[in-house]
Amino acid sequence: MEFLKVPISQWASDDRPREKLIKIGAGNLSDTELIATLIGSGSGKHNAVDLARQILLSVEQNLEELGSLEYQDLIKFPGIGNAKAITLLSAIELGRRRSGYSPPSRLKINGSQHIYKLMQPKLLDKKLEVFWSVYLNRAHLVIKTQQISQGGVSGTLVDPKLIFKHALHQLASAIILVHNHPSGQLNPSEADIRLTKKLVAAGKLMEIPVIDHLIFTNSGYFSFADEGLI
Repeated sequence: MEFLKVPISQWASDDRPREKLIKIGAGNLSDTELIATLIGSGSGKHNAVDLARQILLSVEQNLEELGSLEYQDLIKFPGIGNAKAITLLSAIELGRRRSGYSPPSRLKINGSQHIYKLMQPKLLDKKLEVFWSVYLNRAHLVIKTQQISQGGVSGTLVDPKLIFKHALHQLASAIILVHNHPSGQLNPSEADIRLTKKLVAAGKLMEIPVIDHLIFTNSGYFSFADEGLI
């Protein structure tokens, strides 16, 4: 039997992705089969497994690249309409959030790796540069995370007044800065270094110290504090 030419409903029950999931668990399904369960039904020419395979092939079987697909990317596939694209994007976003989930109690920050874990879901796969501030109390427990700005592919404007306005409103005792580099370049730019020095100086004046600044890419992060630059 050639599965690509036959509706999934006519497959043997042990070969149907949804039936397999119930019988042996989601962890035992291939990436293609998991995507097929989300797609549900196929189109006139392609069943759900065929559509799933086409999507995976478009990102060279790379799940990280799959996570970067957007609505307009998905609806280009024949058979993927509004509902299927929304289902796929929702599942991808849930997975992204799950990777950075922490219990509802306030997270204590003891190093850059804790900030990376906290902020990764907010910055992973972003195609534009975004800038966030993380506000801490005296015990270095997270009070709030706040997006400050969003720019283009190569930069974003940051207003120091806005950063410290939120700090005062939250009665924060310390601030950690976070932004991403969509280019994948981990090292800080000259503009990043100048901005960091400016905000560190402002923090000293306001007695709300800026204790770190992290730059995120999909492959890792750079910490100004870890590198002795703060």
